[in-house]
Amino acid sequence: MKEFDNAVRAVVSSGNCSGCGACALIDPGLRMSLDNAGFNRPIRVTELDPSQDARATEEFRATCPGLVVRRPDSSGGDFEASLGWAVSSWRAWAVDSETRFRGSSGGVLSALSDWLLSSGRTAKVIGAAADTAEPRRTVVVQLGMPTVRERQSSSRYAPVSVAENESSLDADVAVIGKPCEAAALKQLSDFRQLENRPLLLSFFCAGVPSQWATDRLLSELGIPDESPLRTLRYRGHGWPGEFYAETVDGVAAATSYEESWGKQLGPSMQWRCKVCPDGVGESADIVAGDFWTTDERGYPTFEEGAGVSALIARTRRGHETIVAAMKANAIHAEPLDLREISSIQPYQVERRETLWARLVGRRLAGWRTPSFRGYGLMRLAAARPVRSARYAYGSFRRSLAETRNARR
Repeated sequence: MKEFDNAVRAVVSSGNCSGCGACALIDPGLRMSLDNAGFNRPIRVTELDPSQDARATEEFRATCPGLVVRRPDSSGGDFEASLGWAVSSWRAWAVDSETRFRGSSGGVLSALSDWLLSSGRTAKVIGAAADTAEPRRTVVVQLGMPTVRERQSSSRYAPVSVAENESSLDADVAVIGKPCEAAALKQLSDFRQLENRPLLLSFFCAGVPSQWATDRLLSELGIPDESPLRTLRYRGHGWPGEFYAETVDGVAAATSYEESWGKQLGPSMQWRCKVCPDGVGESADIVAGDFWTTDERGYPTFEEGAGVSALIARTRRGHETIVAAMKANAIHAEPLDLREISSIQPYQVERRETLWARLVGRRLAGWRTPSFRGYGLMRLAAARPVRSARYAYGSFRRSLAETRNARR
């Protein structure tokens, strides 16, 4: 067996694959496909040329976020322990009211992608949208085209592998992807020492649910598996918006974001997302996330309203892009302190502060874990040792149970 295939298989078998698709970008002989658990995993469709094995293995080991994620060097600006570096940070939304309405949190990334294309700053924007033939599924598409414009708006809480796209490292391209996809593409760009790189846009990510969770939720809402869908959206058409599906026969069903994410989608999240060091897109040039209204504990209230994003420029290139889009009246943005963003993202803060403990518990149970460099995880965990010990023990117990189940 080739060394590259061995390396890929080790990441998948350890539960550390995020399904980003970078391995399939390195080796087009791989394709991302849903596994039995409902997550995208690489499968081999054509053999790798033996002469390319060493090169592909080296790139994979330097790139795969299931092996390593490196915190990018500072581009200057402000710093917050749970959010990283920011050249600038903003409270923002799309100026176009329809784009703002359709988007998950103000339509900022949709507005930016449209403006990047119309202004000629990029030749194309690569991202995710509902599959035309089967809206239950999510696929990689070229955004901004009339045929996908409606499908591209709002979040897709399902597996998709944006980094797999063959154009995702082109210099004249912008890529909208999950933080793990942004990390993979940045690390691969760095490893290849590309002078001209794609513009990377990302979003605050809580994790990737199983595809089967979407199917179960539809069934619970009274839409059978055999019913063809006209549309399925996870959010949008308001903020935060509802989970909404409609069959080709006009049968519609909906439930709140709190119900869909909190009770069905979120609990099905893959393991790698539970130990993600970077749900806030530090490897991107620009990252957007919900700027929620919160209750007295600091947790989101999910009250319906006009969408608002927290928008962070991680790099000078990202900052210049945001300012230019504001001047072009594509987005509205007001300066925002980083600490205001962290205060309304308690999940992201807690996940990072407890990550080192969860990794320790996993390793003590005999599992491999990725290497996360530069995030100061041990220091964050040491600030609350009792809580960290509790998380380590919980991770250890769950990982031992996973080992026993795997041996059955």
